[in-house]
Amino acid sequence: MSLLDKYYTEEHHIFREAVRRYFEKEVTPFADQWEQDGIVPREAWKKFAAQGFLCPWILEQYGGVEADFLYSFILTEELAKTRCGGFFFPLHSDIVVPYISSFGTDEQKDRWLPGCVSGDIITAVAMTEPGTGSDLAAIRTTAVKDGDSYVINGQKTFISNGILCDLVIVAARTNLQAASPYEGMSLLVVEDGTPGFEKGRKLEKIGLHSQDTAEMAFVDCRVPAANLLGQEGQGFYYLMQKLQQERLVCAMGSQVGAEEALRATIDFTKTREAFGRPISRFQYISFELAKLATEVELGRAFLESLIIDHLEGRQDVKKASMAKYWICEMLNRVVAQCVQFHGGYGYMEEYPIARMFRDARVQTIYAGTSEIMLLIISRQLGL
Repeated sequence: MSLLDKYYTEEHHIFREAVRRYFEKEVTPFADQWEQDGIVPREAWKKFAAQGFLCPWILEQYGGVEADFLYSFILTEELAKTRCGGFFFPLHSDIVVPYISSFGTDEQKDRWLPGCVSGDIITAVAMTEPGTGSDLAAIRTTAVKDGDSYVINGQKTFISNGILCDLVIVAARTNLQAASPYEGMSLLVVEDGTPGFEKGRKLEKIGLHSQDTAEMAFVDCRVPAANLLGQEGQGFYYLMQKLQQERLVCAMGSQVGAEEALRATIDFTKTREAFGRPISRFQYISFELAKLATEVELGRAFLESLIIDHLEGRQDVKKASMAKYWICEMLNRVVAQCVQFHGGYGYMEEYPIARMFRDARVQTIYAGTSEIMLLIISRQLGL
């Protein structure tokens, strides 16, 4: 029995069936082609949005249906079954757009949120720089106030949705004289086509081939002061606030990824024979699969407890960091062993486990590395 069972309504189940049917028809058949192309086409985003699947939590006045967080979880669960981890709509729906919803002015919400729901606007967030990853305080991109504008200069890298994005939220230093680097950071919204905003090359990655990741450059990029998100100098604190949901979203994707990898491997070992019997009948393999199943089950219980906390408005930095750390690491342990049990076939691109293995690796890196999660947890323990 799932901890979430009492939270699911008939509407949730109907929604899941609609999502599943849509993915089976509109995503899974095209996943291999998108991997080869290195991008999910904009038309796929638009079709997806037309079903009401983008940002379903947004208020009705902006085009949403005010759905609860379980709808986002359902979408993440069903996405895992498509074998198309590069369709990065959770980044848009549950990580980037919430910044606009939470910190944007009424004018900004009216301007951008409807497009975020309809798929006319695809979003990204630009934090990482060539010399700055986990250490956000070391960001060097600047945004200097000049009359009723900000002039942005700097470089960003590893930006997910970086090629397709129509709008990017940029973390930049607006006060170089601030006593603390945390006090001088702000968030600015930059729209595609703004002079001085250049999308660089699409980066070639180990995995998530269908997900577009890019470099970005800002050279005397002038944006209206009205594009400041929230208050000047509060950007770092906004990032810290929203990173909790981002890490929960990462944990969600890793959990369902581990479940899907284990399911595919159990099915494979039941049909693959060696020495006259299915390899699942060998004690070593059956015991190891039992160990993996136990880890996956533990991850599911922990994740669901955090989703319940989230639904009920409870924020827990320590547990969110623990989930991001442990579940993402667990995914990598699971897929590595699952590849091994596929033998040579596990190294072949035609088998889904190969893609799962490649796509899983980044989960312990983005949204805060495992090492940063351990640092946060240790500080929460008073160490």
